[in-house]
This record gives sequence, C-alpha cells and structure tokens, in this order.
Amino acid sequence: MSYSFPQTNPSFPSQHPYGDNYWRAASRSPNGRLPGYGLSGQPTGLPTPNRLSPFLNNNRATLPLYKDKPYFAPKRTGPRSKRRQTLYCGLTIFILTVLWYCLSGLTWNSEVKTPGSAKGAELWEWVQSLEKEGLEKSGKQKNVDWDARREKVKDAFIVSWDGYEKYGWGFDEFSPIAKKGTHMIPGGMGYIIVDALDTMMIMNLTSRVQHARDWIQNSLQYNQDSQVNTYEATIRILGGLLSAHYLSTRYPNLAPISDDDTGSPGEDLYIEKATDLADRLLGAFDSQSGVPFAGVNLNTSEGVTSQLNGGASSTAESTALQLEFKYLAKLTGESEYWQLAEKVMQVVDDQKAEDGLVPISIHPDGKFRGESLTVGSWGGSYYEYLIKQYLQTSEPIYKDMWDQSLMGIREHLITYSKSAQLTILGERPDGIRGSLIPKMDHTACFLPGTISLGATGGLPLSDAKKSPEWSGRQDEEMLLSNELMKTCWATYLTTKTGLAPEIAFFETDQPPKTMTDMYSPSSPLKPVSQSLDTEDKSQSGWRSDIQLQSMDLHNLQRPETIESLFYLYRITGNGTYREWGWEIFKSFMKHTPVVEYDNHYRFSPQRKRSDSSSSSSSSPLSGRIVGFTSLDNANIVPPLRQDNMEGHWLSVTLKYFYLLFSERDFIPLEDHVFNTEAHLFPRFQPSGELRTGWKRQER
Repeated sequence: MSYSFPQTNPSFPSQHPYGDNYWRAASRSPNGRLPGYGLSGQPTGLPTPNRLSPFLNNNRATLPLYKDKPYFAPKRTGPRSKRRQTLYCGLTIFILTVLWYCLSGLTWNSEVKTPGSAKGAELWEWVQSLEKEGLEKSGKQKNVDWDARREKVKDAFIVSWDGYEKYGWGFDEFSPIAKKGTHMIPGGMGYIIVDALDTMMIMNLTSRVQHARDWIQNSLQYNQDSQVNTYEATIRILGGLLSAHYLSTRYPNLAPISDDDTGSPGEDLYIEKATDLADRLLGAFDSQSGVPFAGVNLNTSEGVTSQLNGGASSTAESTALQLEFKYLAKLTGESEYWQLAEKVMQVVDDQKAEDGLVPISIHPDGKFRGESLTVGSWGGSYYEYLIKQYLQTSEPIYKDMWDQSLMGIREHLITYSKSAQLTILGERPDGIRGSLIPKMDHTACFLPGTISLGATGGLPLSDAKKSPEWSGRQDEEMLLSNELMKTCWATYLTTKTGLAPEIAFFETDQPPKTMTDMYSPSSPLKPVSQSLDTEDKSQSGWRSDIQLQSMDLHNLQRPETIESLFYLYRITGNGTYREWGWEIFKSFMKHTPVVEYDNHYRFSPQRKRSDSSSSSSSSPLSGRIVGFTSLDNANIVPPLRQDNMEGHWLSVTLKYFYLLFSERDFIPLEDHVFNTEAHLFPRFQPSGELRTGWKRQER
C-alpha cells in the first residue's frame, strides 16, 4: 500500500513496561488497564516455543536452496560487490535489445495485438445490464455461479492489462484516459509489469505472462543512477519476482512456460533479477542503527535519507520488508538478507513502545520521531508483518509481539459510533494519552482479515476451534474482526457510487467510548453494532454515524477491504463476505471504467448512464471498456474521475477479488503468506543462520 505523509509531527512518546502476564486475567488489573481482552474472563497465556498451536506448527517441506545450482555466484561480501559487473552486463544487454528492436523493424511504442477490444465490448455490455437489475440481496442468492463471477474479474484484468500493454507498455504508471504511460524514475522500474506478473499466473493467462517475462528478460535493468523508495521496490518488485518464481515452480500448470530462459537452460530469470535488485537495496540498511533509509540509489547502492520529517521514514515502511528478504535468504542460502532485515525488528522492539503501539515515524538513527499512533497510513504494515512473519516461519517472538500490539490496539484505538455502535479503528495523533480521533483510513481495513488470520492461522474456523490452544481470546479476536469488517463495508454503502472514500470520520459520544467502557470481564461475548439496513437510504441510523469530508472522497482502487473479505470468507465460510465483495466489484465495474464509444455514435450529455429513466428506455450505448481509473470523488454519479490506473489495481485488488470468488482449496491460506502487496510466499521452517537471532528485552 502507498502512504501519505502525516500532517502532524508530535513529540517523542513515553514508554510503559510490558508485563509478562499481560494477556492473563479474569478481571481488571489494579491500574484500571485491561490486562487481557476482558470479554470472556478466561486466562490466555502467551504460547511458548514448545506450545505452539498445532495448526501453526505444521511440518513444512524444506525449500531447495537456489545456490546449490552450480552456476550460482559465490557468497557476496557487501551490498555493492557486484555493481561493476552488473553495470557492464546491463549495458551489453541494453545495446543488444536496441539492436533487436531496430533489426525487427519494430518501434518502442509498437502496438500489441490482443483480444482486449472484444473482451472490452463484452464487459461493457454486461456492465450496462447491471444498470437495470438493481442491487442484489446480499447473502440471499441461491445457486450463484461463482466461477462465472470469477471470470468477470479475469475479464476486468484482461481489459485493464491489454489497455496498458497497448498504450503504456514498460512504463511504471498508466493513464487509461489519456492512453499514455510515465516512469517513476528515468528508464523505469517495471513496476506495473513485475507487480502484476503473479496475478496473471494465478489467472492462468499464459500468453500475457510470456510477453511480460520476455520484457523482464530483455528490457528490465536495475543499474540506474536513480533513487527509488526502499519499501515500494521491496514489496512490489522484489516481492513480485519472488512470488513469480514460487508460482512457476510450485504451480507449474498455472500459465505454464515450457522453457525457463530460451538459450540459457537451467537459469531462473526471476531469481537472477531478484538477487540483482536485492543486492542494490541492501545499501539502504547501511545506516547507523540498521533501520533502512527511506530511499536507495540503485547504481551505487547507497541509502538516501528522506527529505521530509527531519529525515525520518515511515515505521510501517521500515518494518514491512522482512517477508521478502527472509524468503530470498531461504532460496539463496544467503543469511545477510535475513539478518539485515530482521535487525530492524530488534531495533524497533528495543525501544519498548508502550503497549506495543509504535509511533508512525522512525529515523535511520533507530529512534522514533513523534507520538502519532495509527493502524492506517504510515502505521499498518508494521502490525501486519508481525503476525505474517510468525506465520511464515513459526517463530514465537513475532506472535508475542503481535499479541501485545493487538491488545494495545484494543485498549487504545478501538471506539464506537454514536447511533449504531459501529466498531471504529481510531487514531491518537498525540500518543496513547492524547485524544482518540474517530478517523479510519481505507488502508486500515486490512486489519479485520489480518486479525482473523492471526486467530486461526488461516485454517477454517471450525478446524481451528478443535485445537487445544483455542480459547476465549481467539473467540474475541474473531468477534473484533467481524465487527471491524462490517464498518469497512459500511463505508462503501454510504457513498453514491458504492465505493469507499479514502478516509471516513465517525460521529461518537464525547469522549469516545472504548472497549473498556463497552465490556466488563463478566460481559457475555456478543456483537454490539446494529445491522446495516441497506434499503434505507436516509441519512439516519448507521448512515448518520459516518461523516464524509470533501477532501477525502477520492477512491484509489484500494484493495484492503477486499483482502479482509477474502480472509474472512476463507476462514469462516460465511457467504455474506463473498456477496459484499461482489457488490463492491460491480460498483467498480459501473463507475470506474474508461469507455471508447463507436465512432458512429455521438454521445449526448442528456443520456448519462446515471439517468436510470433514459438508460432503461434507450438501447445500450455501443462501445467497449478499455481500462479502469481511480476516482476524484466517489460520492457523486457520474463520479469525478482521475486519470490513473493504480498499480495495485492489477497486482492486489483484482487478485483478491479473483481469490475471493475461487474455491477455498485454490492456493490455500494455511500453506501461504501474502505480503502487503498480495505477493504470495510459502511458509517454511527456518534453520541454521536463517532464524531469529535476538530476544526481546524485559518489559
């Protein structure tokens, strides 16, 4: 996910010790703080290494080491040891590529012939039919053809990809209305192509995978004298390459390509590109503390300090690099990848942030800047990667950190709306003892699914509950997950397009109620929010709780709500989550497409698609969808559009839609972990130098 810079930069936070028995309590502690969840009143001691939940400690197959191949380079001695060699190789490949294009009689902007136009016409005809059918009743559909719905997601991807392939090929950003691409750095990073590669594999789009792979092999170079964002390059490019490698080896029948590298038998293009990029990115970790610089120069492998916030970086960005580097270390056997990435976690944890809630800014000197606490932009991925690191390698230190942080979120950041008691994940810009602001970024909507993932390990809920480790704490986590999911869904229902705003504020009591106010240790476990009456469009009841501000109404095709729906459906089996996802998908199809109308048709402003009377009495508008764009205002119809297809539309949002509508045994949760950009890696058992090399300090 992408982050916006915070508006405030408050002072450094105070700290409070973390007690050994933080989770264990049947009643409130003497200081009034909830020592446990306090809903079921059951003791919930932290798991110890010999008491890991059986559904999180399965025997995973040992992954092969890529360096066992005879051509693998010797162990590297530093982050810039191969720079000169790579520069010469890259220059040679670049020259050969230019010659190939010239001799082929092709131009750099040659159009790629694809079936996208026909698919776009079919999809446009279907979208227009949605105008007449009205909203379907969520959860009341019988005999729904989910395979057909999944195919509609694939159609949307094909149309989006083919438009980019035709007009923006090789560029990092794409404007589907203007039909042009731009680079984020001179020469480009392949952000869209590499990022979307594993989505195409999952959707079994073989010819498109082959075209993307050819471009990666012949055109993608990282030896550029340019600065890139360390986090974005890691989660999108490094993660995309590693995920493509994994899928091509673990699921060879998905978008199969017969020869790995034509003319170079045995080589693995994705791993070669991944290690080249990773070696350049490692220079970002050459800071005083080991906390990475916000940026890195690809050519020199030197870290670049942020020009904002006194040089501080986003805490989330600094602590959401570990899944990628740990998996690369497992594949290559190079422990340096692992050790440098994990050192960051030790530096952050050694500051003993109160109740596990970390400020959203951290400097490369290893110290937090300010006190602002949020699980949305600039903060969320830290918490996401705590539980996902545990799921990736079963190391209990990260489960310990996750449990502490989730307790801190419960105690300090959860509040409730005034009328409908919707569960809100708020923010504290001035630290734990500052005011609680009832504001939710859309990016915070990853948390409902992540909580359910942490409670069950990705197993179906019915199976997870059979574990001897299951207790009232996990029941409470599932309740919190479901309630937060309902709130995220409500932010979609409240706009005229059915697409959520970037930020939503909520009406609350003053001061806002906390979970301490809503529950006591003896309270029965039950939902507290009212049902969402979708038929009532009046600004009353639950709708009156949601406050939309004009500057926050943009929709950036974000994936976090779909991600949580995917996790919750896979875990609970509740079809309602699928239906909510389908309604959101239809809203994207209705309000974000870029349509080319047939030349013979003169579009009339009086015949807007939003005019239900005219669209029902007139013949369908003849044309085709050529792409999808983000919105400047999602609360008017027709919406005010931006001209930008977000990269995560292809790599994350449509991928999670596709998986949500797939069968549960397709890429099962209990065997995989998804990074914050939805690139998937296998779970594995660490060994040798590839394991946690530090311990938490006493709290």
